[in-house]
Amino acid sequence: MDVQYHEEYVRNPRGVQLFTCGWLPASSSPKALVFLCHGYGMECSDFMRACGIKLATAGYGVFGIDYEGHGKSMGARCYIQKFENLVADCDRFFKSICDMEDYRNKSRFLYGESMGGAVALLLHRKDPTFWDGAVLVAPMCKISEKVKPHPVVITLLTQVEEIIPKWKIVPTKDVIDSAFKDPVKREKIRKNKLIYQDKPRLKTALELLRTSMDVEDSLSEVRMPFFILHGEADTVTDPEVSRALYQRAASTDKTIKLYPGMWHGLTAGEPDENVELVFSDIVAWLDEHSRHWKPEERVRPRSQPEKKLHLAAPTKITRVASSGGTEGPMPTQEGRPQRRGSFLCGLGGRPQQQQCRM
Repeated sequence: MDVQYHEEYVRNPRGVQLFTCGWLPASSSPKALVFLCHGYGMECSDFMRACGIKLATAGYGVFGIDYEGHGKSMGARCYIQKFENLVADCDRFFKSICDMEDYRNKSRFLYGESMGGAVALLLHRKDPTFWDGAVLVAPMCKISEKVKPHPVVITLLTQVEEIIPKWKIVPTKDVIDSAFKDPVKREKIRKNKLIYQDKPRLKTALELLRTSMDVEDSLSEVRMPFFILHGEADTVTDPEVSRALYQRAASTDKTIKLYPGMWHGLTAGEPDENVELVFSDIVAWLDEHSRHWKPEERVRPRSQPEKKLHLAAPTKITRVASSGGTEGPMPTQEGRPQRRGSFLCGLGGRPQQQQCRM
């Protein structure tokens, strides 16, 4: 199936220009919408390109946004001043897509990898009835007791975060080496200049810590359907954290799948056969949960008006890409792209799987 790709810049209420992109089936209306929440330091257009193409090839409309300071978006590189700002930007952009006339009857799903898992869960908490489900790949949703900082350390860092917020002071191991098992794919990721590979900034690290603790405290409030996928050999986010989410969530429709031998980068760092298995599982879950909604089922409460991002014209880039990778110009209208209707390896063959479901 051919895939149509487009890029566009929008501007958030703080005046920051943000990069957005999307993949659509070229010859049919998408059967549902999937919104990408990328991981810390990552981006959508290159790192998550394969994800976008695979899901669009399966019939889904896929939309992504680079967080402020990430990827092609403006802002200090990988500086998260307030995590809630990042969530709010995603909320506005994603809902502006859902509000398009031809998309209002489509199921809408969040897709979060690593830190993006926390973004997805916070988007759900922000508007509990809006989302029809979430795919959470090795999500950051709780601080493992193995790595939780001592309270004294947190207090000391908090006292200086407003003085040196952007200081790259936080020591960390090479996450790319720890996350992506396949050496060829690992080096390709390392060469991606859009991916932040320096030390975390002080305030960013504290915001990630606070966000993880906040999400952990509210796991029991998660009520939407979700599918967790996690590699059992993951040393970046602890699989036990995903088990905690699965056990504590109030959702009646929840699935967790643990992949023995796989690392953190399930969709980008595993051998091809493992990546195909993971995406096959994701598509199967999405297919099972997608449906057509009647107009009256999509009425928004008056207390939750839709908010939209402003275009930062004329900074737009638009392309059409097929699943084979060829690209060509795509017609635009009034300066905007035309829209359709508007982040380790099994030993020997297919890895064993563990799955539990409610």
